[in-house]
Amino acid sequence: IKNAARRIVQRADEGARVVAVLSARGGHTDELVAMGHEVSPRPHPREMDMLLSTGERVSCALAAMAINDLGHEAISLTGSQAGIVTDTSHTKARILDVRADRIRSALDDQLVVLVAGFQGVSTAKDVTTLGRGGSDTTAVALAAALEADVCEIYSDVDGIYSADPRIVPDAQRLGAVTYEEMLELAASGAKVLMLRCVEYARRYGIPVHVRSSYSQLPGTIVTGSMEDLTVE
Repeated sequence: IKNAARRIVQRADEGARVVAVLSARGGHTDELVAMGHEVSPRPHPREMDMLLSTGERVSCALAAMAINDLGHEAISLTGSQAGIVTDTSHTKARILDVRADRIRSALDDQLVVLVAGFQGVSTAKDVTTLGRGGSDTTAVALAAALEADVCEIYSDVDGIYSADPRIVPDAQRLGAVTYEEMLELAASGAKVLMLRCVEYARRYGIPVHVRSSYSQLPGTIVTGSMEDLTVE
C-alpha cells in the first residue's frame, strides 16, 4: 500500500490530476468469501456484496492515510460515493452510468482521489460488486467519464506477453496491442485484463497502459490501432 501511495504521489508531483482505483489486498476477497460460507451454506447475494465491498474500502482508506503522510491531501471514496451506478445483479453487476461530479469537485480542490474498485450502487440503492476484474472495469469506466488521457493498470506483471511467461520462458513482452487483439487474448484465457474491462475501453476509446507496480518498465499500451500509438 505504501508503494502504491508513492507511485500515486509521484504522478501528482508530475502535475497530473490523479484518480486511483484500488483493489483489495492480496487474498482479502477470498478470506471474505470464506467468512460468508462459514456462517451460511448459501450466503444471500445482497449480503455477500455488502461483505465483499469492504476489502477495497480498507485499501483506499489505508492508501489515503499513506498519501497524506507523503505530503498530498487524499480522499477515499466508496463506489457509491464516486457515483458508479450499476444494474441490480448482485455479485456480477454491470456499470450503467458514472456520475463523477464529486470526483471532479475533489480534483478541483487539488485532492488525490482514491476510489474503491469492484463496486457500485444499484438503481435500487443497494451496494453491488462487479465480479472478476471489477477494479479494472471501474478504472476504465472512471477514465471514460472523466475524459482522462490514459487509464494505467498497475499489477504484478510488467505488461502483456505473447504467452504466459510463467509457462513459456521465451515469451515476449508486447509494446502495444489493439483492443481487438486484447479481446482475443482475454477470451483465450489471458488474465492480465478481463474481457469487460477491454470492451469498455474499446467502446469509449480509452488507452489502457498495463504496467508493473514494482518497476518503472514502460509496460504495454492497449489502444484502438497501431496508428494511434506515439512512440516516445
